[in-house]
Amino acid sequence: MAEVNSVRKALAILDLLSDGKERTLSDIAHALSLPKSTAHNLLETLVAERILDRDSGSGAFSLGIRLIELGYCAQTGLDLVRIAAPFLKGLNVRFDETVHLVVLDDDEVLYIDCIESQRRLRTYSVIGIHAPLYCTSVGKAILAFLPDAEIRRIVAKRGLAPFTPNTITSEERLWKEIAHIREVGYAIDNQEHEDHLRCVGAPIFNAHGEVFASVSLSGPAERNTLERIESMAPALLEATGEISHRLGYRNREFGRERG
Repeated sequence: MAEVNSVRKALAILDLLSDGKERTLSDIAHALSLPKSTAHNLLETLVAERILDRDSGSGAFSLGIRLIELGYCAQTGLDLVRIAAPFLKGLNVRFDETVHLVVLDDDEVLYIDCIESQRRLRTYSVIGIHAPLYCTSVGKAILAFLPDAEIRRIVAKRGLAPFTPNTITSEERLWKEIAHIREVGYAIDNQEHEDHLRCVGAPIFNAHGEVFASVSLSGPAERNTLERIESMAPALLEATGEISHRLGYRNREFGRERG
């Protein structure tokens, strides 16, 4: 309960400062009827997290740059789901396989939208969970179009732990896979994250030409042979290309940018 109260007090500080006026510690404590020690601790934490800025001269507080970053991410996420929705539906109707939309989040993918197949044997919704970059089609589709230095950093941080006998666990093999993905524009998960599951994923780029999201078609390996998976790739690339374009990306060679 103490943590909840602290969050509420922190939100009250943000609400107070939302009018754009700078305020000192005393101003904030008085306006919110908080002990100065409590207000001080909350303000120090908010400044450390860049939620608030503190003027070096007056010591007054104002809203910080981190709020702008968070607002941008929230707006981008909402825009992505809205813009991608008809394309996800189109892929789902055309192939009757489960379609996932993910974003890059803390060096993993975060599943943010899904349309399930109507088949009895299908992949089920996984909205809200994280998965690795190196062994999922959505993850590899993002990873391959990041700068090389960023890929090395992520691999060093996250490692290449095996999930199935097909998981890529060596950096040499991963770089060969990345080179292939950059050439064809899409990635395949050949039962690398889960047994009996095959997926094909393609990247989404933002207005700055940076990869930040991807879409996949997935289903049981018994039905989705490698030949069928690859046959779905052109439609998937067309869909992610249009999503990227509507988000402001202007390079029409969608599958060939390295991010």
